[in-house]
Amino acid sequence: MKKAIVFALMFAASAQAQNAVRLVVTDVATRQGDAIYVAGNFNNWNPKDEQYRLKPFGGGRQGVVIKDIPSGTYAFKFTRGSFERVECAADGRDIADRTLEVNGDAVLECKIVGWKDDYPEHPKRYTASPQVRIMDTAFAIPQLNRTRRIWVYLPKGYAASSKTYPVLYMEDGQNLFNEQTAFAEEWGVDEALDSMQRTGKECIVVGIDNGGAHRMNEYDPYDQDKYGKGEGIQYVDFLVHTLKPYIDGKYKTKKGPEYTYTAGSSMGGLISLYAIMQYPQVFGGAGVFSPSLWIAPQMFDEAAKFRTVSPVKIYFYAGSKESATMVSDMEKMEDLLSKRSNIQILSTVFPLGQHNEKYWRQAFPAFYQFIVE
Repeated sequence: MKKAIVFALMFAASAQAQNAVRLVVTDVATRQGDAIYVAGNFNNWNPKDEQYRLKPFGGGRQGVVIKDIPSGTYAFKFTRGSFERVECAADGRDIADRTLEVNGDAVLECKIVGWKDDYPEHPKRYTASPQVRIMDTAFAIPQLNRTRRIWVYLPKGYAASSKTYPVLYMEDGQNLFNEQTAFAEEWGVDEALDSMQRTGKECIVVGIDNGGAHRMNEYDPYDQDKYGKGEGIQYVDFLVHTLKPYIDGKYKTKKGPEYTYTAGSSMGGLISLYAIMQYPQVFGGAGVFSPSLWIAPQMFDEAAKFRTVSPVKIYFYAGSKESATMVSDMEKMEDLLSKRSNIQILSTVFPLGQHNEKYWRQAFPAFYQFIVE
């Protein structure tokens, strides 16, 4: 019989607006000798963040204290160092993110009844539509001396048509079309576009896989003490100077900024916003879903000085059940950009939205209808 893992979430009393969070593990179901980590929207869902590793706490328990955490809504899970070894239900099924409302001192007790790697993995389905193909499994990124898999969605009738099409460049390509390659759920971009074909707004979508261990760096333009050197400048230069010219040469594309867009979520949303602010003469639209502005406050300075001669459209999305500052950071960015001329903004805040593909998938059609000419 498996033991349960009991976690107590305790908030230290404080007269300040910040809170101290103590997580205590009182019992471990299996693999008692393994390290346990906390991953949540307070540490960008890093499953092996040493600052969030539980340590011996006395009486056979383990614990960690998270200091200076502001009031707000938090989502989290417990892992043993990766999302392949994340907590799950007693029968091996995935569980939803845990959520916690922090409004002051509180105690929350949780039980983990299984680890995902204790159960056989069921193969994921291949769900990409016939309009999706892998353009290249190792497309060169000379700016970073790396290669990357590139996906392409072509509208139905593309082969027989003489039309040219707008192009949407999207980050985290493995999560866009195919459940088999997705981190969690897929966005369902291909199904969404297939269903919207009757609107006449057809588009080529180019999905660029993230760089795995390099993802945080490639999607961040700035150096970070915690995450290392930012490579976002080189990554955006790759999109503009290497990938876009190749796509324009290979496919029937409309090439002007009014027909060229970029989009992504979380860190992908951050780099998409950076891309349109650096190259408004290339990208005329951006989808900025749940952007990780907390990691790069320099982006607010970029927005304050941003100027564009070419008109641009920016779609913002955030869920109220994401990090404590997600909505407020997004609204601050909107306010800065709305003061600039030639910028059209549409934003959505979903009260029940969490930080995952399910909610970005739901928001995608509204973004697409707004952004695509």
